[in-house]
Amino acid sequence: MELRVLRYFLAVAQTRNITYAAQQLLISQPALSKQLSDLENELGTTLFIRGHRQLTLTSAGEYLQARATEMIDLANKTTANIKVDQVISGELTIGAGESIGMQRVMNVISNITQDYPNIKIHIRSGNAMETEEQLSNGVLDFAVIMGKRPLEQYHYLQLPECDTWGAVIQNTDVLAKHAEITPHDLINRPLLLSEQAVKDQRFQNWWGNLGEKMQVLGTFTLVFNAELLVKSNGSAMITFDHLLDTSDQSNLTFRPLAPQLTEPITIIWKKNTVQSKVAQLFIDRLRATLNLND
Repeated sequence: MELRVLRYFLAVAQTRNITYAAQQLLISQPALSKQLSDLENELGTTLFIRGHRQLTLTSAGEYLQARATEMIDLANKTTANIKVDQVISGELTIGAGESIGMQRVMNVISNITQDYPNIKIHIRSGNAMETEEQLSNGVLDFAVIMGKRPLEQYHYLQLPECDTWGAVIQNTDVLAKHAEITPHDLINRPLLLSEQAVKDQRFQNWWGNLGEKMQVLGTFTLVFNAELLVKSNGSAMITFDHLLDTSDQSNLTFRPLAPQLTEPITIIWKKNTVQSKVAQLFIDRLRATLNLND
């Protein structure tokens, strides 16, 4: 598959119309149609269901759209990072979940962009599974993961910060008077839990044999949307500290879990990969904030 043809495919997949895509790409409609047909023949599958006015992606087409987007992004980033001279420039792509540890990462990035304004930064949000997959595919230069995960296949730096689990509740909730939240406090309370934490069964040991009495209302991937539900129905959201505004004006408060439950924060990157100048600069500056030697 040629990158040029993948760019054609993505343009059609986005517009769902060959005529519109051809106009954007500045090529003729017959030429674009032939490129798509040749691509389908090469792959041995149908990528589009051709309707009267609009194209619809098949399951194979949806899969290719996701992978083609990653390949084009990687090609663009590689080109940008190769086109460097004495001045450091290029692109740096970091994937991460929501965590207090990102403040250190953002401070490092801020210093880099001040010193090298030609550097472009891309931040992608996602859980550990998503970011590790993107790192393996070369879409990300670095991933910031929370929690204990196998690290043997990566280079990594563990940050001194850690994420503390707790409950975000309304200020008027009776639990707001507690200094800490125990499993018994949450019995029969509507709970919102991190989707990743549920998949990892992160709270099973914490609440022990009280698990059957936990009323899980739902799961979330982004705390902001879950915050709106807490404000609306008075549920308790189990999440990390420092992710939400819990000032007096927010009408929300955070109470840590007891026994305490924390997660390490780790920056990982691929082994056996030659780093770009931008990526190496990020590693060096991050390492310097940790007072580590090479």
